Amino acid sequence: MEKINAVITGIGGYVPDYVLNNQELSRMVDTNDEWIMTRVGIKERRILTEEGIGTSYMARKAAKQLLKKTGVDPDTIDAIIVATSTADYKFPSTASIVLGKLGLKNAFAFDMWSACCGFIYTLDTAASMIQSGRYKKIIVIGADKMSSVVDYTDRSTCALFGDGAAAVLVEGTTEDVGLKDSYFRSDGHGLPFLHLKAGGSVCPASHFTVDHRLHYLYQEGRTVFRYAVTSMSNDCALIAERNGLNKDNIRFVVPHQANIRIIEAVAKRLELPMEQVMVNIEHFGNTSAATIPLALWENESKLKKGDNLIFTAFGAGFVHGASYYKWGYDGSTVEQG
Repeated sequence: MEKINAVITGIGGYVPDYVLNNQELSRMVDTNDEWIMTRVGIKERRILTEEGIGTSYMARKAAKQLLKKTGVDPDTIDAIIVATSTADYKFPSTASIVLGKLGLKNAFAFDMWSACCGFIYTLDTAASMIQSGRYKKIIVIGADKMSSVVDYTDRSTCALFGDGAAAVLVEGTTEDVGLKDSYFRSDGHGLPFLHLKAGGSVCPASHFTVDHRLHYLYQEGRTVFRYAVTSMSNDCALIAERNGLNKDNIRFVVPHQANIRIIEAVAKRLELPMEQVMVNIEHFGNTSAATIPLALWENESKLKKGDNLIFTAFGAGFVHGASYYKWGYDGSTVEQG
């Protein structure tokens, strides 16, 4: 029996229309374009401003574009997995809402909570499901409405985050393409440095938590930056070494878009020019689980079958890792949806 590999066969994306640029942000909080660009490299970010819609709306938009572009029969989809930290509700899952809106009849759905590592962890999970032979087609979506948990009076965090979603179709193949290797780790001591304190079972919502603004993201920037640089750089170097990858045969590194200085550090560790690094942080900001698939979506036309890619991310809980992926189709031939 031939080995089954798991490969991305299409990609769709969605970002909201509203653009929050640094100039407008400087009228909301004490900051400016130079300060933000120098420290994190973000010029603008997309924000979902319409009331009454959340992460599932963006995820559905991305999935609908994916289905249109690939022409796949929705009734052949086995599962939808949404990687997110900003679910519409505590329950049901965001994935189940997306499934219902898409009208899928033969699929099941669940969410994956792995913060900014959500997409690469979920892609690996979907790949294992495909490789088992029990599932044929799985939609993996990275989606986050980070504006829903950002405190726009906190100058240290409000400039960092944006909203967006991207979806990929994962299928089985006997060709030598797709997800080849992953290295994932977690440092469970990261809780004090990056968290959302209220709303969970430890600290349920109350007048106190609302009055004290505990339902917003908290980050100790310097500590997170240091851990992210070290972890993402080391993880990429390990994946490259054990798969015979180097500056001559890596087509792109696709890093989580948290900070341009972190991205540059990863590129330097791999001795890669920035032309071989996918970067969209300047115009999208940090969209958490959506950053890596959004980068693939934007750069799909540049990708050719057989291109060697490294995905890498770092997130809350101090989850981190890297994956080696061999691209499965010529993106320049795809008609954009």
